[in-house]
Amino acid sequence: MKRFILLALLTMASLSCRKEFIDLQPISEMNAGTFYKTEQDMNQAVMSPYASLRALYNQAFIYVSEIRSDNTTFSWVPGNSKDMTSIDNFGDVLLSDNGYVLTVWNNAYNTILRCNLVLDKIDAVSFKDPKLKEQYKAEAKFIRALTYFWLVRVYGDVPKVEKQLSVNEAYSLGRAPTPEIYDLIVADLTFAEANLPASYPAVDKGRATLGGAKGLLAKVYMTMAGYPLKKGAAYYALAETKALEVINNSQYSLVPDYKTLFDVTKKNSSESLFEVQYKKGGTNTGSPWNNDFAPRFSNKEVVLVGDKSGFNAPTPSISSAYEAGDPRKVISMSDGYVSVATGKAVNEKYVKKYYDVSFSASDNDNNWIELRLADTYLLYAEALVRQGKQQDVALNYLNKIRQRARNSTGATAGILSDYKPFTSEGDFLLAIEKERRVELAFENHRWFDLVRTERAKEVMTQEQTEQTGFSPAAWNNNMLLFPIPLQVIQSNPEKIKQNPGY
Repeated sequence: MKRFILLALLTMASLSCRKEFIDLQPISEMNAGTFYKTEQDMNQAVMSPYASLRALYNQAFIYVSEIRSDNTTFSWVPGNSKDMTSIDNFGDVLLSDNGYVLTVWNNAYNTILRCNLVLDKIDAVSFKDPKLKEQYKAEAKFIRALTYFWLVRVYGDVPKVEKQLSVNEAYSLGRAPTPEIYDLIVADLTFAEANLPASYPAVDKGRATLGGAKGLLAKVYMTMAGYPLKKGAAYYALAETKALEVINNSQYSLVPDYKTLFDVTKKNSSESLFEVQYKKGGTNTGSPWNNDFAPRFSNKEVVLVGDKSGFNAPTPSISSAYEAGDPRKVISMSDGYVSVATGKAVNEKYVKKYYDVSFSASDNDNNWIELRLADTYLLYAEALVRQGKQQDVALNYLNKIRQRARNSTGATAGILSDYKPFTSEGDFLLAIEKERRVELAFENHRWFDLVRTERAKEVMTQEQTEQTGFSPAAWNNNMLLFPIPLQVIQSNPEKIKQNPGY
């Protein structure tokens, strides 16, 4: 069993390179001890964790965020897949041998390994421009921070790996406390903020930027302010500061039309702070979501090329969360389709936000937008409200999201009027929560929003009751975290202990 933790923490990462940032191909059979000699070598090494992010966002992250929330469910599962249904249904027992939970863990630590490889090797390499060396370090730390931010929200306490490890070192690691992981995340992002450029030439579009580091820091501080750390007002203030620095950066602006955000010909827009880059027609560089999200038994009514997997289907509650005439709904999802074979309507919901025509099966051009300005606007508004300050400013930024939506393709005239001043902080926060839900639907934000605001119990109990017709098993806060994968515990039982409740 010891091989599993070695796989997660010590496996040698493949490197990637080609002339363009997205055109990444593995360098196979490369000896890590002799490869890292030049600036070009290190640039190739930095590309490796970017490539690794694709494995994380392809599917696994969606399972532990959107499907865990009240936004999506499975419209089809193969056989009796408890690995799927136990993530989606709180009434099912989520076991520690769940394959998707293990996939997230292993792919995340593989990504961290690739980041650490850069950081361990780079100081020995001579650079003509010292700033470029610091930039490469900052890129690795940005990706490491992003990956740890996912890990700590999914599992809680996790091993803190900041360098390449020997076998003995790997087996000496236990789970670091959650506050310690957040300290590492903040330190990495602070370094990234100090050393990343504001932008890149077109050939390097998609690499981590100063704005991306600030935007992620704002999100991290908001999370630290809420559950489980509950650091409160001081951290809402930190989030406010970082969000405002992004907002005041003229490099970023809301795109005028919501539909443009998800147009595969207009990727990395003025609204984008960080996107995971995909490109169809390469070697494992395309994105699968158009196929994965399509109803299993649909034909070319939904997807023109490739299979349909029937997962991440919108729930009735997210469908009804959109106000009548809100164009974000028709851009993001559909309540069904008309069968070509029968001519009849099929009432099966599916996500449309990631539409493209595949180059081949599950090989699409969509990027995954991890951070964007609308998210930052809403976090900024929430941070102000939670501090009890500048309610008019918070209202203004909340309404900017509404204004963009009502001026987007497909909007019905007269809908989505501006919010008026709220009579209570609670009502204001619920309005922000609602706008976050519909604006950022199917983008992996909803579950973590519910956790940090301590709304998960109320919302998910209601959701499960509506879906199943009966109340789920009694709620407990153990459900806010996923189990540590059984294979990881078996690899190192002396040091790696299970989360409560599993």
